[in-house]
Amino acid sequence: MAAQETVEHKYVYDFAEGNKDLKDLLGGKGANLAEMTNLGLPVPPGFTITTEACKAYLATGEEPDGLADQIAAHLASLERAMGRRLGDPQDPLLVSVRSGAKFSMPGMMETVLNVGLNDRSVVGLSAQAGGNDRFAWDSYRRLIQMFGKTVCEVPGEEFEHALDEAKRAKGTTNDLDLDADDLRGLVDEYKKIFLKHTGREFPQEPREQLDLAIRAVFESWNAERAVLYRRQERIPADLGTAVNVVSMVFGNLGPDSGTGVAFTRDPASGAQGIYGDYLANAQGEDVVAGIRNTVPLQELEQLDKKSYDELLRYMARLEGHYKDLCDIEFTIERGKLWMLQTRVGKRTAAAAFVIAGQLVDEGLIDLDEALHRVNGAQLAQLMFPRFQLDHEFQPVAKGIGASPGAAVGKVVFTSARAVELAAEGEDVILVRRETNPDDLNGMIAAKGILTSRGGKTSHAAVVARGMGKTCVSGADELDIDIPQRRFTVAGQTVTEGDIVSIDGTTGKVYLGEVPVMPSEVVQYFEGSLDPEHIDNALVRAVHRIMSHADAKRRLAVRTNADTGADAARARRFGAEGIGLCRTEHMFLGDRRELVERLILARTDDERDEALAALLPLQRDDFVEIFREMDGLPVTVRLIDPPLHEFLPPLEQLAVNVAVAQERGEDVAKEEALLAAVRRMHEENPMLGLRGVRLGLVIPGLFAMQVRAIVEAAVACAQSGGDPRPEIMVPLVGAVQELETVRAEAEKIIEEVTREKAVDVLIGTMIEVPRAALTAGQIAEAAQFFSFGTNDLTQMAWGFSRDDVEGAFFWRYLELGIFGISPFESIDRDGVGRLVRIAAEEGRAARPELKLGVCGEHGGDPDSVHFFHEVGLDYVSCSPFRVPVARLEAGRAVVETDGSDSR
Repeated sequence: MAAQETVEHKYVYDFAEGNKDLKDLLGGKGANLAEMTNLGLPVPPGFTITTEACKAYLATGEEPDGLADQIAAHLASLERAMGRRLGDPQDPLLVSVRSGAKFSMPGMMETVLNVGLNDRSVVGLSAQAGGNDRFAWDSYRRLIQMFGKTVCEVPGEEFEHALDEAKRAKGTTNDLDLDADDLRGLVDEYKKIFLKHTGREFPQEPREQLDLAIRAVFESWNAERAVLYRRQERIPADLGTAVNVVSMVFGNLGPDSGTGVAFTRDPASGAQGIYGDYLANAQGEDVVAGIRNTVPLQELEQLDKKSYDELLRYMARLEGHYKDLCDIEFTIERGKLWMLQTRVGKRTAAAAFVIAGQLVDEGLIDLDEALHRVNGAQLAQLMFPRFQLDHEFQPVAKGIGASPGAAVGKVVFTSARAVELAAEGEDVILVRRETNPDDLNGMIAAKGILTSRGGKTSHAAVVARGMGKTCVSGADELDIDIPQRRFTVAGQTVTEGDIVSIDGTTGKVYLGEVPVMPSEVVQYFEGSLDPEHIDNALVRAVHRIMSHADAKRRLAVRTNADTGADAARARRFGAEGIGLCRTEHMFLGDRRELVERLILARTDDERDEALAALLPLQRDDFVEIFREMDGLPVTVRLIDPPLHEFLPPLEQLAVNVAVAQERGEDVAKEEALLAAVRRMHEENPMLGLRGVRLGLVIPGLFAMQVRAIVEAAVACAQSGGDPRPEIMVPLVGAVQELETVRAEAEKIIEEVTREKAVDVLIGTMIEVPRAALTAGQIAEAAQFFSFGTNDLTQMAWGFSRDDVEGAFFWRYLELGIFGISPFESIDRDGVGRLVRIAAEEGRAARPELKLGVCGEHGGDPDSVHFFHEVGLDYVSCSPFRVPVARLEAGRAVVETDGSDSR
C-alpha cells in the first residue's frame, strides 16, 4: 500500500525522468530541461517539483505529505552526482530555485540563485573557484538580495541603494570594479537590511534556504503581477507552477565566463541568422535586468570560439527537434558551455507568420501546422499602421527594435502615471531605464515602451513581444532621470507629458508626433500589393497562410456594413456577403426630420406621408449596397432600436422648451416633440418597444422597409445584377410575432417581384433567450437564424452593456468571476449553450435552416472556434476584422476537425 501511495503522489522528478510533453506536470521549463537532458546536451543536473505539489500547497498553505522526503531523496541523489553537499563549508553544492509554469510567464514569478551559501560556505566557494574571493562574496551578496526580496519581501530598492552607495564610495558606476573587500562589506550591509525588515538574521541553514525558496516560488503563482499577466495573456489560473532545483553553474567567475540568451531566428522579424545577447563575467539575472548593456551574440565568437561553435550546433539541433524558433539560455563557466533552458520562443506577430512560412519551406512542418502556429490576434496587430517618415523627421536616438509597431504618446516615467493617464484616454509611452516585473500595469496601459538599457532579451523586450506592444530597448543615448521625470538626448530635455514617437522595428526614437500610414498587410488585403511580385517576406507569408485558411475553413465570413463604402472595403478584405445591415443607421443625419414627422404624426395620412418620404431614401441605400455585394447575400435587419433614440434626450429637450417659454418664443413644434418623447419614454428601452414590437405597433413601418429592400433588389436585377437579399426580423421571442411580419412581407414581395423575379429569404435574429429556447417553433416560420449575441448576452446575464462594463466588470475580472468580458468573447457555458440549443432544435425542425452570427463575437478568435464547433454556416463582423475571422475559421478546422476541408 505504501508503494502504491508513493506512485500516486510522486511530486519530484529528476530531469532524466521527464520529457517535453509533460508540461502540465513539470511546467515548460522543467519539461524542456528534461528534454535537453535526454538529448544529451550539457544540462546542469537537477530535479523538478511538480505543479501538483504547488496546487496542493496553495490549497492548504502546507506542503503535501511526502514532499519534504522526496525533495531530500532527490537532493541526496544530486549531491552524489555532483560529488558535493548543499552548503558544505569546504566544497559547497549551490543550487538555483526557479519557477516554471506550463506557459511562459517571463519575469512574473520568482527565482533565487546561489542557494546554499552562508558565512562558512562562502569561504569554501572561494577555494572551489581557485581562491577567487571576489566571485564568492559577489555570489553571496546576490543570494541575500534575491532571497530577501523574493522570499521575505524586503524592499528591493534598499539593496540597490546599498549597491549604488558602495560604487559611489569606490568612485565607479560599474559593479565589476568592486573588489572582494568591497563586496564583503556589502554583504554585511545587506544582512543589516535583511534583519531590519524581517526581524531575524539571514538564515544560515542551507536546507532552510532551499525550503523557503521553494515555498516562495509556489506563492509567486498568486503574486499580483503574475495574476495580472495571466489575465492579460488568458492563461488559466488553476495550473500552478513547477519548481526547478538546478545545480549552479557560474558565469561570473571572470572574463572566461559569462551568460547569454540566444534565439534560433530573429524573434522580431523572423529572419534567419544569429540573434541574442551575451554578457561576460555575469549571472543570468544580469542579462534580463539590464544592469549592464550586453554585446551581440556574434561577439562571443571572438571571445570564446569553442563555446560559440558548440552553442550554434546545439541551437540547430534544438530547432530541428522542436521544429520551431527556440529561445535558449546558457552559461559559460571557465570555458565550459552549459545549457540552462530552452523553450519555444515568444515572437512578434510578423515573426510568427514569417517563421511559419519558412518552416514549411524547410519541410519541418506542413501548412496545417503553419496555420495552427499563427492566430487572429497576431494578424490584427499586423494590420495596425506604421510611421510615414520623410526628411522632416530625424531620430534623436536609436536603440534596439525589440517589438515592432509605431507608437506615439505622452512620455511617462512611472507605471502608476501610465495607468492614470491611460484611464483618462491619453496615449502614453512608458520610459524607464529598464522595466521590471512590477512595471506590468504600466506596460499594459502604455502604447509603447522605451528603455535606455537592455537588449532583445531584456524584460521589457520579452514582455512587450508577448503582449504585442511596441518596444525600443537599449537606447543608451537617453539620460533618464526618473526622480525629475525627464530625459535628455541630443542636447534636448524631454519632460513628462511631452510627445515622442518610437519605432519598434528600426529602434528609432523621434521627438514629437510622427504621422502614420497603413501597414503592408492592410495594403495587401485591399489589393494594392501583389504578394507574388514583391520582396516582402511578411506579405508573402500572410498570403500563403490566409490562402490555406480559406481552403480549409467551413465557416463563411460576412461583414457588418451599412453603407456601400463599408461593403466595398469588406469585400476587398474577403467578406462573402453582409451578415448585418442595420437600417436604423440610415435614419440618422438629415433624415432625423423625417423620423420626427413619423413620430409626431397624428393621423394615418401624416404617418403614411412620412413613410413615403423615407421609402426612396432607404431604397437608394439598398441599391448601393446590393451593387457592391453583387452575387453575395445581404442580410438586412429591419429597424431594431426604439424610435425615441432618434429624438433629442428627454432632459435636454425639456430644458430647451422651458428656456424658450421663458423668453416668450413660439415653441409649439418643440412642445409637440416633447410630448411625444414623454409619451414614448421608457425606463428600460432595451426591454421595451423596439424590434419586432415596433413593427407590429407602428403600422406601415416594416412594410415600408420591406418594400424598399425588394424594390432595390428588383432594380439591381433589372440592370443585370445578382442581388441576394435576406430580410431579418429583430427581437422575436414568439413564433407568432414572426408569422405576422412574414405574412405582410410576403404580400409585398409577391407584388414587387411580378415583373422581375428575385429570391428573398425571411428570417430572424435570435437575441432573446426565449427565442433560443423555442427555436424549433420559430424555425417553422424562419428560413435563417442570425444570432445577435450582443443582446443575447445582455438578456442572458441580465445586465446592460452600456452601463456595467465601467461599473463593475473590472472587479469581476479581478476576482476571477470573468476570465474575459462576456461581450468580448462568447460565454460558452451560458450564452453559448443557448446558441447550441437554438442551432440544434432549429435544424431539427428545418434541416436547410441557414445559421449565422452577427454580434461582436463574430470577429473574436475564440468565439469563431465555438461557432465552428456548433455548426453555424457563417460569422459576420466589422470589415477590419474579416481577415481575422477568415484565419480563425481555418484554424478551427485544423484544430478540431483535422482533415476536414471546405
